[in-house]
Amino acid sequence: MSESTRGAKWGSILLGGGLFVFVFIAWFVHNFERVERTVALPPIGEAAWNPLYLLKQTLHADGIKAESRPRFNQPVSALGPHDTLVLLDDPRYLNAARADELLGWVERGGHLVVRTPPGAQLSKHESLPLLDALGLEAMDQGECEKFQVPGEDEHVEFCGDRRFVFAEVEPELSWGNLRDGYVYARLKHGRGHVDVLADVDFLGNGRPALAEMPARDGLRDVPHQVLARQILAPNYGKGTVHLVYAVQMPSLWRTLVERGWPVWAPLLLALFGGLWASAQRFGPLQPAPAAARRSLLEHVRASGEHLYRYGKGALLYAAARQAFLARLRRRDPVAAALTGEAQAAALAERFGLPAARLQRALQVPSSRERRDFADRISLLMHMRNRL
Repeated sequence: MSESTRGAKWGSILLGGGLFVFVFIAWFVHNFERVERTVALPPIGEAAWNPLYLLKQTLHADGIKAESRPRFNQPVSALGPHDTLVLLDDPRYLNAARADELLGWVERGGHLVVRTPPGAQLSKHESLPLLDALGLEAMDQGECEKFQVPGEDEHVEFCGDRRFVFAEVEPELSWGNLRDGYVYARLKHGRGHVDVLADVDFLGNGRPALAEMPARDGLRDVPHQVLARQILAPNYGKGTVHLVYAVQMPSLWRTLVERGWPVWAPLLLALFGGLWASAQRFGPLQPAPAAARRSLLEHVRASGEHLYRYGKGALLYAAARQAFLARLRRRDPVAAALTGEAQAAALAERFGLPAARLQRALQVPSSRERRDFADRISLLMHMRNRL
């Protein structure tokens, strides 16, 4: 192939590739266009765990000193006479002594914002020290309350939240009625105020709509901003606003039981299954095994019969003869030292038996003398026992 032909081939390839790229770009530009889209991301940092983070930042922007903490673990004496304390969590965590300290601080000019206990049911015997001291009685959950702000759409608040009624106390401000209960009340206590609400979710951060969770307005909603400003009005701009978003954190064990069951329940079932699979199986009751009943003599006899059956009778005779001679040497050394007929005569005189029979008993029997085998061994054992 010449240089000109090779150059023409590569030129055609490059021209075809460039034409394909041009057509693809033209098709892409014709069918697609660049657009901007806002994607709501979950909160990060302090906003992820502090539901009152937006309220704190809003107060800072308005020149109000605000502090937030997860638990109300500071002494009440550290609160200033013109401070505001917002308790976001369940007031049942406050015992009687703590409630008395807080009301004493309110009498000196403090402002306390608290909610009614959350939950679907409330035990009749459950103690509510703070509400009892204020002369309030908690009720069941109620319907929504309309809250209209000029220039805004229709809005409702406190849907399905626990309401309350007054017991010999006159509020400065109230929202509700005696029949259905109240969702908000401002009580004068000494030189300070206590604001009681059915819920305080409107003070929270809120969140935009995510794929796995619906939207929550919180302070992003204008009616909530107006309501929050009215709630914080008594000491607004006079002191520090203390925001407590968890009066008392639940214990680790309670959290594990209530929220960790999707993990520990399968593990517990797996543990029980493993123990059941590896456990010992017990069948039906069986009688106890019979106790051993064979004596040593029976074992010896069985062993001898086995040896004799397999042609080892000479071993049995040798053992019996050696046992007899060993005892004879200890009891009658003179007769043991003799041999042959002399020994047989001495033994015949001692035992009163025929000398010929005794001499035959001391001789090793042949394999053909099977009939005399038992007689010779029995005679040797008889004489051994008489020594």
